[in-house]
Amino acid sequence: MEEAEFTRLYGDWAPRTPEDVRDFFDGYGGTWWIAGGWALQAFTGVERHHEDIDPGILRAELPLLRAHVGDRLHLWAAFSGALKPVASDDPDDLPDGCGQLWARRSAADSWEYDILLGPGTPDEWRYRRDPSVRMPMADALWERDGIRYLQPEIQLLYKARGLRDKDRADFDATLPFLDDRRRAWLADALRRTIPGHPWLVSLG
Repeated sequence: MEEAEFTRLYGDWAPRTPEDVRDFFDGYGGTWWIAGGWALQAFTGVERHHEDIDPGILRAELPLLRAHVGDRLHLWAAFSGALKPVASDDPDDLPDGCGQLWARRSAADSWEYDILLGPGTPDEWRYRRDPSVRMPMADALWERDGIRYLQPEIQLLYKARGLRDKDRADFDATLPFLDDRRRAWLADALRRTIPGHPWLVSLG
């Protein structure tokens, strides 16, 4: 969908930065992180344009998020092109296929955050598309200036399935910064989940 058509149907998005996400989660009792292009830029220092920002939480910690936002923001379940207000603390009450929550102050305001929902636990990160791919949460996240980011090899695994132009550009920009351990982990994860993926040639 073109950006103008998207905005006409759903409304616009407020520009947000990693510092905004850090401030938003200040005092939050659960696990949170930033994924997407911002996570790769933080790791590599290679700047690029960002259309949005992708904070993430654990799906099981929905009650903590609802308590944290209180009446400051309304949470909406986003699924299959539809939106539905989140009215329960129980993650099982979210619509089938819901992998993210949109947050805004009111219907008259811009959307603030598109919050990704991860399947793992506070101790263990799990790949949403194949939960057998796992990593200790302490290893899956890294932190700078009080901002938590998803590790680059994990983020590239998520991007590998789409292979959009920006995904290829992110892989090319990030690859020189990956050490042997990170390259080996990504290569193993790709072989398990997307055999024959073209990035495997570059990963060695």
